[in-house]
Amino acid sequence: MQLDTAWLLAHLPHQGTMCLLERIDDWNPQGIRCTAVSHRAPDNPLRAHGRLGVVCGIEYAVQAMAAHGALLAGADAPPRVGYLASVREVELHVARLDDGDADLSVAAELLGGGDHSVLYRFDVSARGRQLLNGRVTVVLDAASPGKEL
Repeated sequence: MQLDTAWLLAHLPHQGTMCLLERIDDWNPQGIRCTAVSHRAPDNPLRAHGRLGVVCGIEYAVQAMAAHGALLAGADAPPRVGYLASVREVELHVARLDDGDADLSVAAELLGGGDHSVLYRFDVSARGRQLLNGRVTVVLDAASPGKEL
């Protein structure tokens, strides 16, 4: 099974140009590593005023986390809705994502979680140079009727 853009489009809610990842390079139950090239695209939906700020890398990381969740859930599991609840300990090492020609490497490590939330550490880099990193908490199925958090 090839884990490319077609797979991502079939398993994530992010469609069209909002699907920022190009492919999944590696994954296991503890984490995922993806490649992205969309930061160079002039029609990137996160681009503002002709630039793509480094903080947009958080969305790249969250999409990698969503892909990891889809892989962990398995092919027959229905997709779960996730909402970004918290971003902590973010370190921005550059100003922009789009001022280099290298592909982005987006890594996310599952730190913990349960049925209703997950915590990940993330790192976005290019050619081994760290661009941003931090931690994200995602609440799952928060909008589902009858769910208690």
